[in-house]
Amino acid sequence: MQVTETVNEGLKRGYAIRIPAAELDAKVQEKLAEAQPDVEMKGFRKGKVPMALLKKQFGPRIMGEAMQETVDGAMSSHFEETGDRPAMQPDVKMTNEEWKEGDDVEVEMTYEALPDIPEFDAKKLKIERLKVKADDASVDEALGNLAESAQNFEDRKKGSKAKDGDQVVIDFKGSIDGDEFEGGSAEDYPLVLGSNSFIPGFEEQLVGAKEGDETEIKVDFPADYQAENLAGKTAVFACSVKAVKAPAKAEIDDELAKKFGAEDLAALKTQISERLEAEYTGASRSIMKRSLLDQLDKLVKFDLPPSLVEAEAKQIAHQLWHEENPEVEGHDHPEIETTKEHDELAERRVRLGLLLAELGRKNEIEVSDAEMTQAVMNQARQYPGQERQFFEFVQNNPQMRQQLQAPIFEDKVVDYIFELAKVTDKDVSKDDLQKAVEALEDE
Repeated sequence: MQVTETVNEGLKRGYAIRIPAAELDAKVQEKLAEAQPDVEMKGFRKGKVPMALLKKQFGPRIMGEAMQETVDGAMSSHFEETGDRPAMQPDVKMTNEEWKEGDDVEVEMTYEALPDIPEFDAKKLKIERLKVKADDASVDEALGNLAESAQNFEDRKKGSKAKDGDQVVIDFKGSIDGDEFEGGSAEDYPLVLGSNSFIPGFEEQLVGAKEGDETEIKVDFPADYQAENLAGKTAVFACSVKAVKAPAKAEIDDELAKKFGAEDLAALKTQISERLEAEYTGASRSIMKRSLLDQLDKLVKFDLPPSLVEAEAKQIAHQLWHEENPEVEGHDHPEIETTKEHDELAERRVRLGLLLAELGRKNEIEVSDAEMTQAVMNQARQYPGQERQFFEFVQNNPQMRQQLQAPIFEDKVVDYIFELAKVTDKDVSKDDLQKAVEALEDE
């Protein structure tokens, strides 16, 4: 086999590969010999089919396999000898298109090589870590929000009219053209007015109702209602108002704590404090990570494979276009042109991605099976009742596994750099931390 370099410009590489016909024929003979013991053919005992007949019967298919394996082997040998790593799948094509058996195989292989990543001294990087304590005021604010979400309803004074936000306890029976329908009746049903949990128009007609009122509510089922037998039809509900209750914030006490799984109020406060500090730590880490990436982007420079930058720019443009046009769910839309801003962002992402990947490779940083399983479990929770199907989908989809693995790997490499960098702590208020997070989002 003969390999000749044809292109060496920047990161672009090109090679002409010639595979002698004799080498290819030897590969075919080898594969036929491997298969011969298991071949059965009419008129011959198993394993005794003559080689010439085998070649006539299976030659073309075996030739194709041999050709592919030989080319793949030539590529593997080339990358092993040169140390090149292609940025994307190499483009490989036969150049003697009129090839026939007995001819040498001539192949052209082109690709962009991944660049050499220069070393940098992570110990010279300076990172500021913002630290926030969960003070009593923050804990009390969170407690107040919990109490509001766990609100109770207390009876209004007899004769009071129901308002938006009140709870009315009702009996109701629904009918269409005088006939009651399945699922259209209930007793002692607690309905919060303004919750939009009933058919449009139902709750509004109970505003102003009093305890003891008997009323008829007339509504139209939406045309796209899930029950086809009711869709688009007019229904009448006979309602009895049994109670009118006003919302009352739950008391902040041990009983509230127990509703949220804590032993008592003190334990709930401890849980809230720990949760808040975990949130603050997460926000602080995001700020640290952005600072680190900004420094690396300025510190480490190298040539970038144009194909990677172009693909990333197109992906960025496509994603941003869909964010600006949320009504378009599919991809049946005009081609989206990339801009200078897309290209600049793509260059940053590709540069940092290659840098972190190389750092992780050199320092043998890997995503463990346990970390990967946890990531899949976290994602599967978004599909309640379909967790098993999601696990199987990920297992059979390498691209999805890569999407889940990539951010874990990146964070592990970032943590590795944090351990080497000079990190200084700075105590700040919750508001200062929030402003720093908002500044990130605005960039």
